[in-house]
Amino acid sequence: MPSIRETILAALHARLSALPASALRDDVLPERVPDAGLLILRDGEPEEPEVTLSPLAYHYQHRAEIEAVVQGPDRDVLFDTLTASISTALAADRTLGGLCDWVEAEAPQPVDLPVQGAASLKAAVIQVVLHYSTADPLS
Repeated sequence: MPSIRETILAALHARLSALPASALRDDVLPERVPDAGLLILRDGEPEEPEVTLSPLAYHYQHRAEIEAVVQGPDRDVLFDTLTASISTALAADRTLGGLCDWVEAEAPQPVDLPVQGAASLKAAVIQVVLHYSTADPLS
């Protein structure tokens, strides 16, 4: 049986997989970026939890990362469309079907990355904070 953390990350990946861009999880950047863009979900790390004792509960603010990458002559528009679609997908259900207390993304800081012999990439790491509680730090 998967842990609460894994279940939440799988639900987030499923939400991203429904977008037009290709969505990978903890994978390397492929040689080619699909026309609609590429998203790579990185599991990230849970921060030190707040603990309540009665009943015992660990309250996490887990910071996952979404690497968003686009390529092509219209990369500014593509990047804006891609990040807007992520925002819409997260806003549609801030609890990921009741798995989290709240999901929120932070603003991206895009960079242009030159590629020798090809169109430049536009990319950013988008921090996603997953707020959830569990009865055991290993579950």
